[in-house]
Amino acid sequence: MTAAAVAGTTAATRPPAAVVSGGTRGIGLAFSRRLVKLGFRVNALYRSDEDGARGAVRELGPRLNTVRVDLSDGASVAEAAEAVVAEYGPPVVLVNNAGMNVDRPFLEMSHDDWRRVIDTNLSGVFYLTRALAPAMVASDTDATIVNVGATTGIRPRRNGANYCASKAGLLHLTKCLALELAPRVRVNCLIPGNTETDELVERFNLNDPDARRGMLDEIPQRRIADPEEIANALEFLVGPNSAYMTGQKLVVDGGQFMW
Repeated sequence: MTAAAVAGTTAATRPPAAVVSGGTRGIGLAFSRRLVKLGFRVNALYRSDEDGARGAVRELGPRLNTVRVDLSDGASVAEAAEAVVAEYGPPVVLVNNAGMNVDRPFLEMSHDDWRRVIDTNLSGVFYLTRALAPAMVASDTDATIVNVGATTGIRPRRNGANYCASKAGLLHLTKCLALELAPRVRVNCLIPGNTETDELVERFNLNDPDARRGMLDEIPQRRIADPEEIANALEFLVGPNSAYMTGQKLVVDGGQFMW
């Protein structure tokens, strides 16, 4: 499939641009990899992992541009977005993927614990989308925004009120953006289930067979997703087969949260 097919436009003189926050590691790297394969010039945003950014460039080559930015800093986000649009044109695809966890029991959660997670996971999406959306709406090319949510935005968990609230807010922000940016820009929320990344393995101690078995017992498919399977869902959401789909959530979790 060509980038023109994904974007629903004829081929341009330069590759269509995509922006992926948190695009140099984990699921975000799988998203960047897939979009490069589809013919996009991907601008992968990252906050601090220089080694991961260099590794992503080595793997994906000149079609990947890395941009270091703190999504919780609105002014820095606006500056980075302006530079991306000036160099590569308005994005055809924006993937708001970056996120962070600071897990604490609610009664032990500090103001800073709350603020850091909300500022990155929810305000960061606002800052980046607000910075890029005007150019996307003004462009003569239809565009797509995919916000990456979490199953805990649907069903809560202990010790993560900040994270759950940020992802629940993201679901409603998705719907608001879908209303206001239509018809030029479609906006949907992709919700991955447990996915085999270094972060997941470390957070839930999945190198311990008992811990892994306990997680699998909660998933009807009895396995953890591969990041490329989540990228398959992204490809659907940015492609022509979802052209009449906006303001929706797509849950890819092996059936864990079907209720």
